[in-house]
Amino acid sequence: MAAELVNVKGRSKAVSNIWWKVPLWLALIITTIISLFPMYWLFVTALTPTKDTIKIPPDIIPVNASLENFNRLFSQAKYYSNWAINSFVITLTITVFHVAFDTLSGYAFAKKKFFGRNVLFWLVLSTLMIPPHVTLTPLYFVVQNFGLRDNLLAVIMPGTASVFGIFLMRQFIQTLPTELEEAGRIDGCSEWGVFWRIIAPLSKPAIGALAIFTFVRYWNDYLWPSMVLIKAPSQTLPVGVASLQTEFATDYGLIFSGASLAALPMIIFFLLFQRYFLEGVRMGAIKG
Repeated sequence: MAAELVNVKGRSKAVSNIWWKVPLWLALIITTIISLFPMYWLFVTALTPTKDTIKIPPDIIPVNASLENFNRLFSQAKYYSNWAINSFVITLTITVFHVAFDTLSGYAFAKKKFFGRNVLFWLVLSTLMIPPHVTLTPLYFVVQNFGLRDNLLAVIMPGTASVFGIFLMRQFIQTLPTELEEAGRIDGCSEWGVFWRIIAPLSKPAIGALAIFTFVRYWNDYLWPSMVLIKAPSQTLPVGVASLQTEFATDYGLIFSGASLAALPMIIFFLLFQRYFLEGVRMGAIKG
């Protein structure tokens, strides 16, 4: 009798838990659909013939899907390959520098003891309060005086490190046990060996998250590249695709096909590194 009562209570609790989870799952499904719909609409419009892109009401599922817009994109936008190469060079270079510099700086602020460490860290962190648009004008004159306009270095050099990346890596590396470093030194590791063999491998989740944040940010960056990369062959994908819009008309099929191709590398990069990104977020949540 007692066992039956326990089973009945267990089933009631399980049913109650399921009913509590239904609204949660519904909210997650609705949020996911809303989040993914702009991406879906981007690719649908890219596959829709030009005459149907301004139809009201629009076709949620493309009826006459074709690659017409992509064919026109490659025939009319003659610098599209230049824009793609420029974006790859700029974004990959900046991502590599970010990972290297921010990880080393974060390690120094987290584990190394030197005079004024905390004061210097808070001074660096306080620069986050400066709006980025405030620095655009002086930065533009610096680039112009160095003769770097229409040069990819004008975009790469100001983006080689970030305060946010240093803060992210410092917070993560602080949680790593100091005993591991000491064990490495006892085993004969140099300071560089401790960083390369112990700190860097253990920081892969945070490095993966930092790499994704950096790649997405600079792949989509529009304002600064549009100021310093003026000539069409030296522009990046966001600037080049935006230039396809003329003064008197907007060819949505052409623009959306260019934007959909520009979004593909970003999606692939995220899928490749999402494991590290999710692991970094999970570990950050557990460690507070």
